[in-house]
Amino acid sequence: MINVRCETLLDYTAIAEVNTLAFGQGNEAQLVEKIRNSNRYISDLSLVAEVENIIVGHILFSYIDLVGEETLQVLSLAPLAVRPQFQRQGIGSALIKAGLEIAEAKKEAIVIVLGHPHFYIRFSFQPSVVYEIESPFPVPEEFFMVKVLQNYQKNYKGKVVYPDAFDEV
Repeated sequence: MINVRCETLLDYTAIAEVNTLAFGQGNEAQLVEKIRNSNRYISDLSLVAEVENIIVGHILFSYIDLVGEETLQVLSLAPLAVRPQFQRQGIGSALIKAGLEIAEAKKEAIVIVLGHPHFYIRFSFQPSVVYEIESPFPVPEEFFMVKVLQNYQKNYKGKVVYPDAFDEV
C-alpha cells in the first residue's frame, strides 16, 4: 500500500537518494535543495510516497513565473522521482494525483511540466501552446505541458521563466 504525505526535515536524505537513483545523477537532488532554500518552495507541495515506511517516491511543485502582459506565479511540477525498482507500480501517479488535489485546494491556476506526453496526458495535461504559453527551452511542443486547474483565467499566457535553481538541470 502506498502512503503519500508531505515531506519532513527527517526525509531530506531519503528524498535526495530517491532523486539521484531515479535520474542517475545528482542534479535533481540539488534542484530540490535549492528550491527548498528559496522563496519558490511550497512545503504543502513537496510530497513523498512510502511503501512499508520506506520513501520510494518524491514530487515537488514550486512557483515559477509566467511573463506576459503581467507576471503571474504558476506551479511547476519538477522533479517527480521514483526509486527504479518501484517504477511502473502507480507511485508516480499517486504522487501526481495527491499534488494536483492540494494545488486545487490552494486555488492555484495552472501547473506546468516538461515531461513525457504519454504519461502526463492521463492527468489532463495538454501542450502549453494550446494556452499560448511558451517554453523557455527549445523542446518539441508536445513535451512542454500545462494542466489547467479550477482557478484558471484566460490571462494566463506568455513565456515561462524558471528561477535560477533550474539552471543546472
